[in-house]
Amino acid sequence: MLLLFRPWLPAESKLMAQKKAKVHPLIRLAEENDPSSTSMMDEAGVCPKCFGTGMENVEGKGVRRCSCRLKHSQSGLISAARIPRRYEQCHFNTYSPANPSQERAFKYASRLAMDFPAVDRGLLLSGTVGVGKTHLAVSIIKGLTERGFSCLFCEFGSLLKEIQNSYNPVSKTSELKVLAPVFNSDVLVLDEIGASKPTDWVRDTMAHIINTRYNDRKLTIFTTNYLDKVNDPREETLEDRIGIRLRSRLYEMSKTVVMNGEDFRRGFDGRPGKETS
Repeated sequence: MLLLFRPWLPAESKLMAQKKAKVHPLIRLAEENDPSSTSMMDEAGVCPKCFGTGMENVEGKGVRRCSCRLKHSQSGLISAARIPRRYEQCHFNTYSPANPSQERAFKYASRLAMDFPAVDRGLLLSGTVGVGKTHLAVSIIKGLTERGFSCLFCEFGSLLKEIQNSYNPVSKTSELKVLAPVFNSDVLVLDEIGASKPTDWVRDTMAHIINTRYNDRKLTIFTTNYLDKVNDPREETLEDRIGIRLRSRLYEMSKTVVMNGEDFRRGFDGRPGKETS
């Protein structure tokens, strides 16, 4: 019996492959100023400017990073900065200087936020309570995260407590894990240094943080309620609270800007609806 083998035709192979191929719907690329295509892409969850690539074409200028990626990046950076909710509304445009010392502090803070990283020293904002030190420090963070820099806000007393808790063998965190973002952030705000009782452990921990950032040439912003000069001998100076060596190091790391004025929080009592029994 003679068996005949029919040669395999390329056309048949192609036809069978097409039948087996999975059909995918095609989506027309959105054209500029095409509302229908823009809405279609929005419904699909894809940016109408970059179509998910992260790069948008600007006519006559070339390609640039898409604003959708910039917003996502900024959102991540501001979240990583760990700014307390109480200070979420703080920004340069919400700060109102009440006297020349506060205007001077505002000038230095805003200039640092614009010039970074082309700056050699941070800031030490010193003054009594309620003059806007933390407001300006947070404003610097906001300005820098908008430009893509990593920042971190730490209230010094809370940071010390977090480090102390890391010593607990039951805790899943460690001192290194707590301090890693403190060491690595482009800009660190240490709020209210000197407020914690100046024990040897507190001073050693403070020295470890400050010296590490100093050696790594990382910018640090400090705020404190303690001044270098006091009128009442019963009051403590910043040097009394952190020690002469650390105060000397801070002179090199940051420019001291003294702020004075009335405590703005005192005005809360006069606001309608703020009365308490």
